[in-house]
Amino acid sequence: MSKLDELIAELCPDGVEYRKLKDVTEMQRGTSLTKKNATEGIYPVISGGTEPAFYCDSYNRENETITVAGSGAGAGYVQYWNEPIFVCDAFSIKGKEDNLTKYIYYCLSNMQDKIFATKTGGGIPHVYISSIENFVIPIPPMPVQQEIVRILDNFTELTAELTAELTARRKQYEYYRDLLLTFGDEVEWKTLGEIGKLIRGSGLLKSDFVEEGFPCIHYGQIHTYYGTSANETISFVSVDKSKKLKKAKKGDVLIAGVSENVEDVCKPLAWLGGDICISGDMFAFRHNQNTKYITYLLQTTDFSRYKEKFAHGAKVTRLRQDKLLAYKIPVPPLEEQERIVAILDRFDALCNDLTSGLPAEIEARQKQYEYYRDKLLSFKEGTA
Repeated sequence: MSKLDELIAELCPDGVEYRKLKDVTEMQRGTSLTKKNATEGIYPVISGGTEPAFYCDSYNRENETITVAGSGAGAGYVQYWNEPIFVCDAFSIKGKEDNLTKYIYYCLSNMQDKIFATKTGGGIPHVYISSIENFVIPIPPMPVQQEIVRILDNFTELTAELTAELTARRKQYEYYRDLLLTFGDEVEWKTLGEIGKLIRGSGLLKSDFVEEGFPCIHYGQIHTYYGTSANETISFVSVDKSKKLKKAKKGDVLIAGVSENVEDVCKPLAWLGGDICISGDMFAFRHNQNTKYITYLLQTTDFSRYKEKFAHGAKVTRLRQDKLLAYKIPVPPLEEQERIVAILDRFDALCNDLTSGLPAEIEARQKQYEYYRDKLLSFKEGTA
């Protein structure tokens, strides 16, 4: 019998009381603050996203704090902090009556989908204190809470260590990728326009997807699903629809034409399969070089700097076709391109392949953590 089992058998054998969140926590709205009116500092400003909106020189919460994002795409997102923060477009939650804040956090993270489901509002979704204050959570005795927190902390610490290692390996990969793709006057340099042409996609919508049919890729899927290369699609359109759409061929580099940020605009994908339909707001770059070599070049720090210089847009970011085609790249012999690609493929698989390496282990650990979190927080309901 585990320590937790022993504690439950001793302290709450007949179940535990389920209580409303508002009765066992302090819930407090944030304070409005804009980057324009703030002084830059070291304290995270927690707003509507999943990351700090910016950093300022003051804080309005300290020690252990749970935050729930108040609005935007991340509305309802639950986070735990154990440092001074400034809660802005969000609200904070702290345990009271000797209930552990970290235990409350694990209860809420176990209810994340339910919290997301409370979003209201048309254009900009919101989650309010009133949306979740009547949610009920199990309140076991303090020693049981402490043991649950200890167990779940061990899971999250291991995942954090694996994630940190993956981040380090990705930085290492980026360094060697840039190094391998750095050339001087020993090779010929050409613009993309000199080695190929852009074929713009046509009116393919996600609503056109069908279960079976002609393979297709929507530009948004390059951002969210595909990695460096692919030879199969996850989506299809009807054969009749496909006849009206522009197509990419094997060996094309598919390029997402727009993004919400400059980092992801012109994100490339080496297409190694057969003919497919492509959507508007993306391009097929048809060329006479190694497809993966071109794709890796469009992932480099140098190309990121080029995009920062020339990309534009308010709501969405674009890089004009003429600017994209004007980008200069080194063009070594095809044999050298293949050698470089073989090296980078090995690095890429280690860092990004979800069927092997660290990402798969992190995903497995996360699923294991979520499974045990659900089990540990499932109590028979009692009256005390």
